[in-house]
Amino acid sequence: MSEQPTLGYIGIGLMGAPMSARLLAAGNRVVVWNRTAAKAEPLVAKGAVMGKSAADVARQADIVFMCLTDTKAVEAAVFGADGIAAGARDGTILVDFSSIQPEATRVFAERLQKDTGMRWLDAPVSGGVPGAEAGTLAIMAGGSQDTFDAVKPFILQMAAQFTLMGPIGAGQTTKLCNQVIVGCTMAVLAEATRLATNAGVDAARLPEALTGGFADSKPLQLFVPRMVNGQHEPPLGHVYTMLKDLDSVRDLARQSASPVPFTAMAAEQFRLLSARRGDEADALEIFKLSGPDRF
Repeated sequence: MSEQPTLGYIGIGLMGAPMSARLLAAGNRVVVWNRTAAKAEPLVAKGAVMGKSAADVARQADIVFMCLTDTKAVEAAVFGADGIAAGARDGTILVDFSSIQPEATRVFAERLQKDTGMRWLDAPVSGGVPGAEAGTLAIMAGGSQDTFDAVKPFILQMAAQFTLMGPIGAGQTTKLCNQVIVGCTMAVLAEATRLATNAGVDAARLPEALTGGFADSKPLQLFVPRMVNGQHEPPLGHVYTMLKDLDSVRDLARQSASPVPFTAMAAEQFRLLSARRGDEADALEIFKLSGPDRF
């Protein structure tokens, strides 16, 4: 790999746009591609190079970053027609920021390296769009130490925390643990906020009142005001993403004989939210499920 590697970014969505913008702001040469090209045009205006396809990005870049919606989308972007594998070169690296199933990650990584020599690092992210914009994301990785070390300087242009959790798949497993905490916390905060509202307490003051106590947390401070004020644009995260991850938790729990009763309850609440508001609803609209303002 050259001293000034070319970087690629595939998947210019809610997270990919601000993350790749930070790479550009740091002075890197970045080649971008998105299935809907118009979403990548603002990055081209900032200095990015528009790739012709995912394969074209892989041909040009020494490190390819990717952030897509689910396992199916990742498989198509890597192994589909004009996918990353078609342009991959021996010694280059693919960093997958997507949240997908750990077992699928291991299968994809083995196949990509065997067929092309390209190494895989699974590196799902936590912190949402605000974290992506501010560069304060937490990123948990699975892969080899040398692959981790090679991409670390660039990851830290997009994130505040970057931790190698073990071999390939460990990053995805850690992200599922993260989603257990976040998904259940959303449901619990919605419950507490509704209780305060129904009992005549100003729920908007809960974050202030609980600051510094055992109930204080970043989700409390960020989520409760958005719930109370009905602030859902831009969404912190789509209900589809949360439900997909919680269902993956349940799959992994069955495989590892791990009881996840709270996750199961939260997943069904998000499933109900999806049925009522659609996959693109903000996950924090879970607050509306239990109140007079429900939809």
